[in-house]
Amino acid sequence: MNENLKKYDCEGMHNTYDKWPDLAKEAYSSDIQPVDYKNIDHVVFSGMGGSGAIGDLFSSILSKTDIHTTVVKGYTLPKTVDKNTLVVCTSVSGNTDETLSILETCTKLDCKTIGFSSGNMLESLCQKNNIEFRNIPQTHSPRSSFPSYVFSILKTIRDLIPIKEDDISSCIDNLENLKKQISSDNLSEQNISLNLANWISGIPVIYYPWGLESSAIRFKNSLQENAKTHAIIENIIESGHNGIVSWERESTMTPILLTGKDDHKKTKERWNIIHEYFEMKNIDYKEVSTIDGGILSKVICMIYILDYTSIYYAVRLGIDPSPINSIDFIKDRL
Repeated sequence: MNENLKKYDCEGMHNTYDKWPDLAKEAYSSDIQPVDYKNIDHVVFSGMGGSGAIGDLFSSILSKTDIHTTVVKGYTLPKTVDKNTLVVCTSVSGNTDETLSILETCTKLDCKTIGFSSGNMLESLCQKNNIEFRNIPQTHSPRSSFPSYVFSILKTIRDLIPIKEDDISSCIDNLENLKKQISSDNLSEQNISLNLANWISGIPVIYYPWGLESSAIRFKNSLQENAKTHAIIENIIESGHNGIVSWERESTMTPILLTGKDDHKKTKERWNIIHEYFEMKNIDYKEVSTIDGGILSKVICMIYILDYTSIYYAVRLGIDPSPINSIDFIKDRL
């Protein structure tokens, strides 16, 4: 695998992933200025692709508060946006058409707005309209910049996020410990990301509980961008009312179960039933569980494991994970 990483990962994406704990630490310890927003009862996260995954993550975290959250992956804000709404516009490149459109809309509304990007058009639009803005450098690619943006946004809107400082420090420590297990410095049988990548065949079907939806979406997106492969996600509870029926026929799909150690008791019951069903049908599956810790550690470490899986899987297929030619095709025509 080591030689294949050098051969196929031509732009060294895996080297950036080896630095994720450092990127997280640097972002949170940076001199980025926090903003204390008052009377916020609705936060909208606007972003696409890797930037959209950031919104999914914060939506999961804020679901434990009284603050309503909306993740917008498109051009239209919800009608519920008002003076007590904060709209967080994130575009790592700074040139994402959909996010720029949302930001432009915000200039005409009575809401609070903040932008995060590596500069370019989003920064210019914020400056022109006197909108709060934070410049976060891109590291390799938007999807690889995930920890830099998550921890920068976390520090900036810290007063809205129900996470203790100890949980943030613990998350960074957990990333560091996880790196020793899954990074390119440990291409052994103990590397859970590499093992999962070597096991995948066919089209992955990713099952998840509600609390890990952000991890599932991110894994799907990473498989699509890095390994250039189709992937499907299914809510484990909802799938019991429809998706499970598709396994009644022979299939080349690959089921991957994302389980949480603190899943609801009825969700745990559903996992047990799914295990029984797959074993009865002789369907091979893999399970990836969250680590111990707070919600931030659980979700981000799960994403770290699965993102690395998508890189190893790409290399196993002889694919360079970095180019996104199809996305460029669409963007060039917008």
